[in-house]
Amino acid sequence: MATGITKNKWEKDTQIITDELFNNSFEYEIAYKGKTPVNELISAKPQQSYSRIFGNESDNSLYNGDNLDVLKHLIHNKNLKGKIKLVYIDPPYGTNSVFHSRNQKSSYKDDLIGSHFIEYIRRRLILLRELLSDDGSIYVHLDNNMTFEIKVIMDEVFGARNFKGFISRKKCSNKNYTKNTYGNISDYVLFYSKNEKYIWNRATVSWTEEKMKKEYPYIDEKTGRRFKKVPIHAPGIRNGETGKPWRGKMPPQGKHWQYLPSKLDEFDAKGEMYWSSTGNPRRKVFFDKNKGVAVQDIWIDVQDSVNQNIKITGYPTEKNPKLIERIINASSNENDYVLDCFAGSGTTLDVAKQTNRKWIGIDNSSEAIRHIFKRFFNGLEQMGDFVEKETLKNEIDQMKLFEPNAKYNSDFSKSTDFDFFADSRFEEDSHEIYEDFREE
Repeated sequence: MATGITKNKWEKDTQIITDELFNNSFEYEIAYKGKTPVNELISAKPQQSYSRIFGNESDNSLYNGDNLDVLKHLIHNKNLKGKIKLVYIDPPYGTNSVFHSRNQKSSYKDDLIGSHFIEYIRRRLILLRELLSDDGSIYVHLDNNMTFEIKVIMDEVFGARNFKGFISRKKCSNKNYTKNTYGNISDYVLFYSKNEKYIWNRATVSWTEEKMKKEYPYIDEKTGRRFKKVPIHAPGIRNGETGKPWRGKMPPQGKHWQYLPSKLDEFDAKGEMYWSSTGNPRRKVFFDKNKGVAVQDIWIDVQDSVNQNIKITGYPTEKNPKLIERIINASSNENDYVLDCFAGSGTTLDVAKQTNRKWIGIDNSSEAIRHIFKRFFNGLEQMGDFVEKETLKNEIDQMKLFEPNAKYNSDFSKSTDFDFFADSRFEEDSHEIYEDFREE
């Protein structure tokens, strides 16, 4: 794999494009009919097309309705502009399809395609950018249908330089219909920050014994600790101290020392330098200083459907909680706000609660709200289709986000744990959703 070197070390007659040539800007945008101006979108006040139906005033809230208006409400009415640390969304994918839950009820429509879909996502991304804090991040989950078009839009909205990662995820087990193409078992997550400095808690997974021995194959004779050897040089020529001899040796041609000579002396004094029989120096990196295997941008360990014993709500777009947990832990801290404006079955809200984050959820689908209530109060149910369901139901140790002692009040006054809200136009619908849920 090629490694780039600094641009100022190229041939003199080579033209290297610099920021100054373009007034410090490499921004670009995609053009299409019906594209709303940014200022017009941000300044527009929300319409009453939503209802806050669940939550409490200071921390957590669940909204039912058009997320575009709810996002405007959060900006203009709730003073949350610049306060959200993390956004994760799993929006429609532009598939021109209708999806049903496991109980065969209509859950949501994914019927926008082409520029209509692009503009639908773009409008929401612009408002989400306004809500993000300066050190905030956003993750957008898509499939192979419109990922690359939305990547260009996100470059436009957040700036190409704030693109931090393109995560490929194994979403399911291997497919059998591979006669005319490759099995479609992956989807993608676009990761952007709002600015250069953003919250980042490096994600790791535990070492296996086999991988540990493979990565750290050597034993230190004095301490018995496992270590690996790593080079102490890097590509590029330097004219300072790191480009000069150390212990009588120059760095390899076209390279420089990674550390100042004083730092290399410090490593050697602490027994952290390996010298080959030919006098070639390398640094010893000991295993017991390693906190885990750093997660890369291909995720094969958080697929959605593993076996019939996993627990779910049955909503069609439900994601593996471990996927969301990894993202929340990496890009937020405790007591931070996490927002999901395509809440679906409420997985993001669930994991945010369990990791001590504050959450805001939005969804336009009454079926999604039913599934969120189901998750909140009853927990999850085993995925498998079993004959003796009633017997098994009592044996399942269901996860519950909240204790089921908060009762829905017809006057929407404060309940034991939470407030339930609905304005006059939404009171009947919200009450019906909740009563249907309680009867199931």
